[in-house]
Amino acid sequence: MTDNPIYDNIDQLGQQTALPHSPEEAVLERVPNPHPDTDYLARFTAPEFTSLCPVTGQPDFAHLVIDYAPGDWLVESKSLKLYLSAFRNHGAFHEDCTIAIAKRLEDLLAPKWLRMAGYWYPRGGIPIDVFWQTGEPLKGLWVPETGVAPYRGRG
Repeated sequence: MTDNPIYDNIDQLGQQTALPHSPEEAVLERVPNPHPDTDYLARFTAPEFTSLCPVTGQPDFAHLVIDYAPGDWLVESKSLKLYLSAFRNHGAFHEDCTIAIAKRLEDLLAPKWLRMAGYWYPRGGIPIDVFWQTGEPLKGLWVPETGVAPYRGRG
């Protein structure tokens, strides 16, 4: 793909890659942050995230928002897309999916700060929203609202 050795460990970008069968099988990749000395926010939004209810096998849908202040590493976006897609056939509760994604990113990237928001669509009449962050946002870091309205039904 490139002659730059810093990208030698990137195996999925620039080529056809099969969808992983499970989140555990999915390979998340990282690339060096070209601005590790600058505090900034990177946001990934997955408005059509899907997983399965571990009890009924019915599909669950969420709008995920991942915010992080990178340290030395950035998540490679294609690998993140494949990882999130691997949840399509994965059975887990809303809370487990949301927190597992956040913790895997935290382990991979060691960001200065990370926030995960999972806005789950209702099943059984109850929406479940799950939020987690690694601590207080960095001083002076611009952290916009997630842009996802709370669920209101038809009200």
